[in-house]
Amino acid sequence: MSLLKVDLALIKKYNVPGPRYTSYPPATHFTKEIPRGSFLETIQANNQGAGDLSLYFHLPFCQSLCWFCGCTTVITTDQNKSADYLKYLELEMDLMKPLLNPKRKVVQLHFGGGTPTFLLPEEIRRLGDMIRERFSFAVDLEAGVEVDPRWLTRAHLAALRHAGFNRGSMGVQDNDPVVQQAVHRIQPFELTRQAVEWMREEGFGSVNIDLIYGLPHQTPATFARTIEQTISLKPDRFAVFSYAHVPWLKPAQKILNAEALPSPQTKLELLKLTIERLTAEGYIYIGMDHFARAEDELAVAQRQKTLQRNFQGYSTRGGADIYAFGMSSISQADGFYWQNQKSLPQYCAALDEGQLPLHRGYLMTGEDKLRRTTIMRLMCDLGLDYQAMSKLLGVDFQKHFTAELDSLDDLQADGLLIKTPQALVVNDLGRLLIRNIAMRFDAYAATRNDNRFSKTI
Repeated sequence: MSLLKVDLALIKKYNVPGPRYTSYPPATHFTKEIPRGSFLETIQANNQGAGDLSLYFHLPFCQSLCWFCGCTTVITTDQNKSADYLKYLELEMDLMKPLLNPKRKVVQLHFGGGTPTFLLPEEIRRLGDMIRERFSFAVDLEAGVEVDPRWLTRAHLAALRHAGFNRGSMGVQDNDPVVQQAVHRIQPFELTRQAVEWMREEGFGSVNIDLIYGLPHQTPATFARTIEQTISLKPDRFAVFSYAHVPWLKPAQKILNAEALPSPQTKLELLKLTIERLTAEGYIYIGMDHFARAEDELAVAQRQKTLQRNFQGYSTRGGADIYAFGMSSISQADGFYWQNQKSLPQYCAALDEGQLPLHRGYLMTGEDKLRRTTIMRLMCDLGLDYQAMSKLLGVDFQKHFTAELDSLDDLQADGLLIKTPQALVVNDLGRLLIRNIAMRFDAYAATRNDNRFSKTI
């Protein structure tokens, strides 16, 4: 696909709330009712084998609050907070380490937030060393980190390279000063340009830039300028997210002037120009909000049908269990998910008592596993080969999912997909609405509270 044209009328029709399917079932199904002992037993069972690991560290601190933000953060200017937090991360790793198979190799590492570069450079080095002292890393480690250009220094980047990071991602959202003022994130374009140049000079092999459409005061003309400026930096990947205005879930969003938000029609126009401009520039539309250069690992993995999807979004390292550390972080292994305590005091209190800070989770049923695999392959491969799926799942795919496949006729009529006797193939427009297609295979969709989810566009 070199250029994607967007039909605004169809987008409007399908713009309904729905999960992003970074897990199945989504995290809204997690429960506190599972006994702690069951989680520990399941973790130990998961470590009877020596499969690959993906490590995630949630570093929640931010110097200031971006009013659009939906992340789990701790807003503070007290730099001592990060030093204290490292002590608790070390405690958590030490409690988890005896449960892990020492033969397991770490193939992926990610620092997310919050703002990982809230940590001082020496703290980043120390955390990197602590992790390497406790885990064995693969030679071809993929290590990604989120950075904030507003407080970034060369010393931060040198420390991140010392810790093994080779991929960087930064939030830009919008370069327009009026929009930045409205969302409480002042980040002149020159700061972003400098951060990109520094990252490349320090040896980062890949740079991703995040944009958001649907913010206050955005217009097609102003957002087009942001896109052109960002393209000039030649990022390897783009993530272009839809702003989800959910003040009942994220109270900070109440500060935003809701009257200045773009109309639904304008928001769709922003999306249309984004997709058409980036695909015209040669970026491959991976699906949902991700774009990558044709030679990027994401695009290659999608062509080879090895792309995966998890709590970190699209991923090239399939089959790795995610072990996550830090407050609110979510781990996922074969057949189960677990999440840490969501507030910093509760997270620290559990570790002070010598316990892993388990908060809630989910143990999957056999049917859950079938549907999780189906939804992942659909969202990653942009289609389903029935014979291949039958072999992968160990069931007659067409027979098992007869009702779901029959339910896709309206999507086929609207040009989102093509059904043949052998396969389901997602069209270019269907890439944009892949969440809507995936929902047809979601056994819980009909009984779910939609207010917990953002709209699909």
